Amino acid sequence: MEGFVDVERLLALTSALVAVETANPPGDEAGLADVLREALAPWAPDWQEVEPAPGRLSLLARVPATGGGGRPPTLIVNGHTDVVPVVPERWSRPPFSPTLVGDRLYGRGVADMKGGVAAAICALATLEAAGADRPCDIVFQFVADEERGGGLGTRALMEAGLLSADAALVPEPTGLAVCVAERGLLQGQLLVKGRPAHGSRPRDGVSAVEHAAQLALALHAADFPGPDHPLLGKPTANIGTIRGGSAVNIVAEQAEVGFDRRLLPGTTSQEAVAGLRERIESAGLGDIDYEVVVEDYGEGSEMSPDHPFASLVGRCVASVTGEQPATIGMTFTTDARFIRNQGGTPAVVCGPGNVAQAHSIDEWVAVRQLVQAAAAYATLYRSFGPGWDQAG
Repeated sequence: MEGFVDVERLLALTSALVAVETANPPGDEAGLADVLREALAPWAPDWQEVEPAPGRLSLLARVPATGGGGRPPTLIVNGHTDVVPVVPERWSRPPFSPTLVGDRLYGRGVADMKGGVAAAICALATLEAAGADRPCDIVFQFVADEERGGGLGTRALMEAGLLSADAALVPEPTGLAVCVAERGLLQGQLLVKGRPAHGSRPRDGVSAVEHAAQLALALHAADFPGPDHPLLGKPTANIGTIRGGSAVNIVAEQAEVGFDRRLLPGTTSQEAVAGLRERIESAGLGDIDYEVVVEDYGEGSEMSPDHPFASLVGRCVASVTGEQPATIGMTFTTDARFIRNQGGTPAVVCGPGNVAQAHSIDEWVAVRQLVQAAAAYATLYRSFGPGWDQAG
C-alpha cells in the first residue's frame, strides 16, 4: 500500500494545515475550514459544523462506504486542529512556514497533529490508487481545543451525542505504536493561608510561602500508593508554579501552589483530591491551612490490548512497516478519553511522529513515517468492513 501514497500531495496538505495558525489560545480553528473542505471535496462528504464559541469550529465530514455488502460499520477519525503556542524567536525556522530538510518536515503541528490529520485524509486517495473498496463509513472529526482540554471540541461533540461508532482512530503522534490507555489529569491550586507580621520578626507571623514550599516538597514527584498499571505505571504529581507574598518585608499572608496530578483510569476527581490530602497528612503537614481548588479534571481511559480493533490496527501498521508495533499507554491525556468513556466507542491512538516532538521547539516529523501512516490508514479503511471484529 505504501507505493500508492502520493507523497507530494501528503506533504502539500500537511504544509497547508500548518500554515494556518491555530495556536490555542486563542485557537480560531475555523480558519482551517476551507483547507479541510477542499482536501475532502473529491469524496463529496456530508458536512456538519459544531461551533460552541465564535471561531472554535469542529468540522465533521462523513464519507460513505464503497463496495462490499451488508451494513457498513462506522469508523471515527478524530484529530485536533489546534496547536500549542510558539515563541518564534526561539525557532531556527519559521514555525508556520513548513520547511522540508532531508526526511524531516519542520513546523508547529507537523507531529502534533496536523501531519496525522493529513495522513488520514490522504489515505482515501491512497486506497483509490490501489483500486480497493472502502467498506466502512468514515466520519472525520476535525476538532477544536484539544490542547486546552477539549471543552470546546470533542467534549462539545460528546454533549451533542456524536461520538458513537463501531471504532475510532485518533492519529496523535505515537511513532505508529498502538496506544490503548492513557492517564487522566487533575490540575489546580493549593491556596495556602498564613498570618502577616513585620519582616524583621518572621516568627511573629505564619509564612504562607514557607508552608507552600513544604507542600511542594511533599507532593512533587511523590510516590502515591497503589499497584503499577501495566502500561501507565504509577500516578504522579508535578508542582509547576508557586506564587505568594506581597513584599519582602512582610511575612507572607498567602501563597498559591500549582499542581498537576496524572491519574490512572478509574480515579475520580474526588479520589484524586483525597490522594493529595492523604500525601500531605502523611508528610506531617496536616496543620497547614490550605484549600484545594480544582481547575481541570480529565478522566483516564483504557481498552483491552487484546480488543479486536487494537489487533486490527496493529496488523495494518505491521503490513506497512514489516514489524509488529508496540502496544503502549500514554502518561498524558488525549481526546480518546471522551470517545472511550462517554462515547462507549473503542478508540486506538496511533499516528506519525514522536511525542518528544510535540510542543517542542523546531517540531518535526519524518516524511517516511507520514507516508507509512497514510498507507496503514488506507489498509485500515480497506479492512474495516462488515465482520471486521471476527477477522484475524
